[in-house]
Amino acid sequence: MSKITMTTPLVEMDGDEMTRILWQFIKDDLILPYVDLKTEYYDLGLKYRNETDDQVTIDSANATKKYGVAVKCATITPNAARMDEYNLKQMWKSPNGTIRAMLDGTVFRAPIIVKGIEPCVKNWEKPITLARHAYGDVYKNTEIKVPSAGKAELVFTAADGTETRELIHEFDGPGIIQGIHNTEKSISSFARACFNYAIDTKQDIWFATKDTISKKYDHTFKDIMQDIYDKEYDAKFKELGIEYFYTLIDDAVARVMKAKGGFIWACKNYDGDVMSDMVSSAFGSLAMMTSVLVSPDGNYEYEAAHGTVMRHYYKHLKGEETSTNSVATIFAWTGALRKRGELDNLPDLMAFADKLEAATLKTIEEGKMTKDLALITSLKDVTVLNSENFILAVKETLDSMM
Repeated sequence: MSKITMTTPLVEMDGDEMTRILWQFIKDDLILPYVDLKTEYYDLGLKYRNETDDQVTIDSANATKKYGVAVKCATITPNAARMDEYNLKQMWKSPNGTIRAMLDGTVFRAPIIVKGIEPCVKNWEKPITLARHAYGDVYKNTEIKVPSAGKAELVFTAADGTETRELIHEFDGPGIIQGIHNTEKSISSFARACFNYAIDTKQDIWFATKDTISKKYDHTFKDIMQDIYDKEYDAKFKELGIEYFYTLIDDAVARVMKAKGGFIWACKNYDGDVMSDMVSSAFGSLAMMTSVLVSPDGNYEYEAAHGTVMRHYYKHLKGEETSTNSVATIFAWTGALRKRGELDNLPDLMAFADKLEAATLKTIEEGKMTKDLALITSLKDVTVLNSENFILAVKETLDSMM
């Protein structure tokens, strides 16, 4: 069988630890035998990010703007322990945060539904999609460790030199300070991305913050979302019979737990990070979640929504067998390939992405899965496969479908 041709490269962002190992397995076994793969490669592994002073992350984001579609492996965001482990020059920022800021995008995450893996929340019948604002807040923060007693102030200096000051706190001893920010431009992009996605998928959309406590920061999100909805989207939503509403984040959590699913839950950056992990885990596994960053300019970056699986990586380095779920990483590749095929008018490439996803789910439904799913499945007499053998099982299923 001749390989499926591509005309425009994908931006390929390699990553860290166990997901980097899976990345290569997936390429070698599930993509390269079938697709004449064209990518522009960037190594976002922590070691190379350190060598390049994180320039490689910036280059990969610019390449995404150039080519329009990227696929990203999970990466390490270093903490103090990683500073020592990798002998880092500095504690580099989250590469996801850097890329999201440069693309000014919104992250949409939804659970991957498969027979035999039932949600922990018994009334969830349909996927819940998390729409995560992908700029600012804690991911672009500035922090100070306060050494002693003193006064902390929030200061804004306007272009004409005038200052606005607000007292943060009068310290009587050591403490900590954190400064976060956002922009009306980014919030507006987020609002339109959410509403457009709701229209495309014909789903209701909820937006939730804590405006009762954060009367300026969170309230600005609420006001901008409502203003854009009222002026630009209300009529179209009513025509489609879908709904937009705002609720407090704590009320949203309570409502989500009793809902049936089938809606979009829009959140600020950190809330979306945490709540998407909660939703994906409750649906079955962190490794059963799709994630795509969509920019206002029509650029797309597909990724797995979980971490680098460090514990399995160190077992792998010792020569021990691992059973790491690669489904989210497979679906990152299929999402990117499908979008590339859509933009370049390559139906064969789109069809291949559909078949690879179907083969992945069919393999699980036939009782062949990794350990994390075997522990929670309702299927009987399942076969637990190691990391590589699961991918090979998917290949066997895919070959039978091709």
